[in-house]
Amino acid sequence: MAPTNKISFQGDYGANSDMACRDMFPNMEPLPCPTFEDAFVALETGEVDLAMIPIENTLAGRVADIHYLLPLSRLHIVGEYFMPIRFQLMVLPGVKLDEIRTVHSHIHALGQCRKIIRSHGWKAVVAGDTAGAAKLVSEKGDRTMAALAPRLAAPLYGLDIIAENVEDSENNVTRFVVLARDEDDQKRSSADEQFITTFVFNVRNIPAALYKAMGGFATNGVNMTKLESYQIGGKFTATQFYADIEGHPDDAPVRRALEELRFFSEKVRILGVYKAHEMRGKL
Repeated sequence: MAPTNKISFQGDYGANSDMACRDMFPNMEPLPCPTFEDAFVALETGEVDLAMIPIENTLAGRVADIHYLLPLSRLHIVGEYFMPIRFQLMVLPGVKLDEIRTVHSHIHALGQCRKIIRSHGWKAVVAGDTAGAAKLVSEKGDRTMAALAPRLAAPLYGLDIIAENVEDSENNVTRFVVLARDEDDQKRSSADEQFITTFVFNVRNIPAALYKAMGGFATNGVNMTKLESYQIGGKFTATQFYADIEGHPDDAPVRRALEELRFFSEKVRILGVYKAHEMRGKL
């Protein structure tokens, strides 16, 4: 497929994912998509070269859709990006705080700004994404509506910011993963480089299978930074695990741990091997 120099994201222009694209890939053209699945499809069909996808937030937790979509796709994680999240309360020009009755935003954004919503007794209304909420307020022209969105959205949609950085906690960071169609075969160039390996697996249906599968990481001194489980195929007995570990599969301890994991698992699929972002470990 011919390069497009485009990167897809879920949401409208001005969303946090749009900002992450512009921060990490300033020379690429962001392509807004209505849903995460649309962002995946744009990459799979060659409409874009990369996709920028949020996978977890320090306040709201994991983005559940991604843990479902990513293992089903044939895409690969080739990078990660940590972005501090700041929400601005924005309204139509001239609107005062006491005129607001409803606040619109993505469900995760509403969950990250509970204090200001509760303190004013506003009704929280879920929107498809943060920038889409700003766009909605602009298009509706209703003075009782406000949006919680990134600063970039205000000038894009002609809104005023009447309260800045209204998130509940300063430690509000979203981790994004960068997806590509092809695996990025990054090799370690020095011992100081920090790599992350992400994979999914299904353990064998035998007693203590998970305990045994995980034992190799402990005995080989491999740090596991994430382990999550979720049901697949509509069955309570079919559990898939998603994990992040520190290290590269070429590292001897990681190689041995993965060998032990495969022995006790029905299926193991590595989703990506990529360099750790500079903010990892500092949060």
